[in-house]
Amino acid sequence: MQEFDLVVIGAGPGGYETALAAAADMRVALVEKDELGGTCLNRGCIPTKSLLHTAELLEAMRRSDVFGIRAGEIAWDFAAVHARKEQVVRQLRDGIALRLKQKKIPVFKGAGDIVDARTVRVRGAEGETLLKTEKILIATGSRPALPPIPGISCPHVETSDTLLEKTDGVYPRLLIVGGGVIGVEFASVFSALGSAVTIVEATPRLVGNMDKEIGQSLKMLLKKRGMQVYCDTRVQEIREDGAGLRCLCLQGDTPLELSADGILVCVGRRPCADGLFSGGFSVAQDRGRVLVDEHFQTSCPGIYAIGDVTGGIMLAHAAAAQGKCALAHMLGRTPPVALIVPACIYTDPEIASVGLTLEDARDAGLQADSRKYPMSANGKSLLSQQERGFIKVVYDRDSHRLLGAHLMCARASDLISEMTQARARGSTLEELASVIRPHPTFSEGVTEAVTLPREA
Repeated sequence: MQEFDLVVIGAGPGGYETALAAAADMRVALVEKDELGGTCLNRGCIPTKSLLHTAELLEAMRRSDVFGIRAGEIAWDFAAVHARKEQVVRQLRDGIALRLKQKKIPVFKGAGDIVDARTVRVRGAEGETLLKTEKILIATGSRPALPPIPGISCPHVETSDTLLEKTDGVYPRLLIVGGGVIGVEFASVFSALGSAVTIVEATPRLVGNMDKEIGQSLKMLLKKRGMQVYCDTRVQEIREDGAGLRCLCLQGDTPLELSADGILVCVGRRPCADGLFSGGFSVAQDRGRVLVDEHFQTSCPGIYAIGDVTGGIMLAHAAAAQGKCALAHMLGRTPPVALIVPACIYTDPEIASVGLTLEDARDAGLQADSRKYPMSANGKSLLSQQERGFIKVVYDRDSHRLLGAHLMCARASDLISEMTQARARGSTLEELASVIRPHPTFSEGVTEAVTLPREA
């Protein structure tokens, strides 16, 4: 039996980054049953963004004549695209392994389960290992959720995990069940690669957790690019037929039948807590998610949980930040990071958001207003031929304190960091406007947005 101060179960961004941070003060061990990097690196953020970058380059080449560049026939090789994705993933994974080695953090390969408040058992290919520890951090992440739709186990019905591993080309007709972040990103990739894409979303709009105008604008943009989008539409059944798959839906109360060669189901993710506890020991849970307090400590003192397994904000950078806060509590220190979490969607144009929407702010009883700057008036956007987009800020009517920011424009995933910092610091629009931003840049849109009159 080996002894440690902290055992981390799960080597995704939340787990491995917390382990690295803890190594300066604690004897740390990391337990992982799969590959280092978790879902984010192996089956999520990195591989999808690699494919999205390829799609973005392909679309830019197709419209290069707008910039006076005449290209010949444009072709792409799916096997090479897939190989490039794998090379990026492998390089980053090797980098994590090197950092862990430099910090002298042992990695135990196998499934970890918690036997009691101070013991973790690892079951791997070479048998069982018991780890004694003062603290435990659960960072086991999540996996794709599969709704109980009849026919969902038919061949060529994919999850985001399986579709990313497909190496034999794209489906000529791809139907995507779910118009959230994962759905619209995969739609962007496979539409650019030649699939006829259809999105079916059960709620009234795409990316329903974001600003209403973002969902409306995104739907218009995807349809302009040739995709079919059906909102307020529920899948009732999936059937095989001689020509592929049939998806039987209800759009409101109207029956709708859609055909496809492949179906991607991406209606959300569920926490990975199955088999995490053994021997009659457990901590408080609710429908599969591990419950935590404001310090990310579970109902058992000394056991913490972060990231997707807690069922909260399922984002890699949120898990990493939560890990820093949990570690600070273990060490009796002040949390080093404010948990103001931005969210990004890597469509073209990019989408990013932080804080409250105007609707949410007013529902919360706040006296809030908004200002919106159309990026069609931004010089950098115009010269680089960007799609329609905007920067919207939501603020307190009296104090002008920033309450939220919602961007749909080029480099939105980078620009949102400035807004996140302003939100965390309680900055006002005037303070945001006081900064000189270089010209011509996309960031000038921030200056314009915060100095416009309020929207009617």
